[in-house]
Amino acid sequence: MKEWLVYRQSLQGQTIGLVPTMGALHRGHAALVERCRKENDLVVVTIFVNPSQFNDPKDLSRYPRTLEQDLAILEQLGTDHVLVPSAEEMYPEGYRFRLKEDGISNIMEGLHRPGFFEGVMTVVLKLLNLARADKAYFGEKDYQQLQVITDMVSEFFIPTEIIPCKTEREESGLALSSRNALLSDAGRNKAAAIHRVLMESPDIAAARLTLEELGFQVDYIEEHWGRRFAAVFLEGIRLIDNISLKDIHHAAVS
Repeated sequence: MKEWLVYRQSLQGQTIGLVPTMGALHRGHAALVERCRKENDLVVVTIFVNPSQFNDPKDLSRYPRTLEQDLAILEQLGTDHVLVPSAEEMYPEGYRFRLKEDGISNIMEGLHRPGFFEGVMTVVLKLLNLARADKAYFGEKDYQQLQVITDMVSEFFIPTEIIPCKTEREESGLALSSRNALLSDAGRNKAAAIHRVLMESPDIAAARLTLEELGFQVDYIEEHWGRRFAAVFLEGIRLIDNISLKDIHHAAVS
């Protein structure tokens, strides 16, 4: 990271876009990089599986890691710089310093994954400070995270503009996620029901009941910010998704 910090000082007069990732890249990540490529002179991608945002050590240990494949994908996408810091570089003082938000991080992901948003905010703040990018790109699949990061950037006067990007999906409707790779073929097919149920259910109670009848373990289904959110377990893998309530209305009318 020291080499990058020295090099970063030499970058003057060029716009920089940042795409923070935890690796195991898929088409959703590629869409972020492609948009970043169109809107900036230089594209910086980070790959870091952030240990501080995992409240379950087993979840951290089995998170997919495909660095060589990721680097090949990023090269094909025309990425200018890829930063792959170690945990020791990102947390030289251990986890002594961390951020806490006392509001929208207390529901959904924050409630069901203790410490998750402290880890997310802390590492994103570090990555934004490292890159000092003009824009940073985040997917709407992690919509609550997007909201927290957007507010954090505003609160701390960070000059980076946070750019939301729509959720990329498979033809089945399944939201693209690195965790999908941990599902069996049958599980991946079944997981497509999450999006369908969110779209077709008249309310969150009905959505929960339908998903449970289909064999999902439901963590939560809630509505906030004009969107419907779900977190479920399938084959021991935790999956999340969200859709706009306007899309639900449109689907009902159609």
